[in-house]
Amino acid sequence: MTAPNELRLLPWSGPEGKPCYLSTDDQGGYMSRLADNIEAAQLETAALLLEMASQSLDDEDAEPIELCRLGHDLAGALKDVLRVAVSRGHLLTAGEPRRID
Repeated sequence: MTAPNELRLLPWSGPEGKPCYLSTDDQGGYMSRLADNIEAAQLETAALLLEMASQSLDDEDAEPIELCRLGHDLAGALKDVLRVAVSRGHLLTAGEPRRID
């Protein structure tokens, strides 16, 4: 099993919104692949929402309710993207050799 400092933050939350972590030696295992696929979908959704936001903000006739909904969707996507960034950043640092000072 992986060391405690090498747990992978998963792209979903558990009960009560608490973070979920994966401990495995198999980076190609089912749960790792599932997490990779969900992260990819979250990043794709964020990119699409960003494109929609750019178009909507340029549209002077955009309805306020549509912009409000878009804002909520963007906030959710940003939360997902930040979780992916934290998870991948941790994976990068976990794989680096430790410096001995």
